[in-house]
Amino acid sequence: MQVTANGIAIEVDDRGPPDGTPLVLVMGLGMQLTAWPEEFVQQLVERGFRVVRFDNRDAGLSQGFDALGVPNLAFAGIRYALHLPSRSPYRLADMAADTLGVMDALGLASAHLCGASMGGMIAQHIAARRPERVRSLALMMTTSGARGLPQPTLRARQALLARPADNSRAAIVAHLERVMQRIGSPGYPPDPAVMRRRFEQAVDRAWRPAGTARQIAAVIADGDRTPMLGAIRAPTVVLHGRADPLVPPAAAHDLGVKIRGAQVEIVDGMGHDLPAELLPRFADTIEANTRRA
Repeated sequence: MQVTANGIAIEVDDRGPPDGTPLVLVMGLGMQLTAWPEEFVQQLVERGFRVVRFDNRDAGLSQGFDALGVPNLAFAGIRYALHLPSRSPYRLADMAADTLGVMDALGLASAHLCGASMGGMIAQHIAARRPERVRSLALMMTTSGARGLPQPTLRARQALLARPADNSRAAIVAHLERVMQRIGSPGYPPDPAVMRRRFEQAVDRAWRPAGTARQIAAVIADGDRTPMLGAIRAPTVVLHGRADPLVPPAAAHDLGVKIRGAQVEIVDGMGHDLPAELLPRFADTIEANTRRA
């Protein structure tokens, strides 16, 4: 279904009992709500959660911002490297307001919050700025954005910025497969046929590279979130792959130091994805963290 959140149309999937414990999942860069695996959602529902997923602005079936144009990411990257402020069509703070708007539309005064990658950055904004709305916080494969942290490997960076050979469905799917081969979990390689079918379904649902570029610009412009992390009071768990080439695991330890009382769980063999074999572990960890609230 679609709801109006923060004044824009956001596509939402709301699962589980209406009176279940609310858990809002915030997905990462360019990804759709379907990137949260169905089996993961079901495992959380079976644990008593009302699970809310949604497409971020400029992704999936939610409202786009094509009228704002496509940012020059190379120029934004240069300004970042020179410690100069970078502009973006919108900010991660706006995407945090979208998330709160989804909660408002569903009548959720507060919820447990789980963000992956860019979704974890958005979740940091919400937990720091609106602590009364966040019961607990799970941050997966994400970062504070502190400048001193290790950066993505060259192969991971190239994969993130690469483009398909053309605009055909086959070329886009092949491109997504190459990206996942670069950033995915070496200890938990997916079945190629299953991965291909998942990407085909994602492309058939939506393919919005210009929206992804605007989201990248928002991440660059957001910079270092360290100053806000001290304001987070929600019980926090940080889940991260030891083999993550896009957001190296030092970022998890950094969050663990900067967020009061945060627990850090580093997973061997995990890269920058959600392997099927690890989904029960993720669900258990998130559930345990909610009990700290």
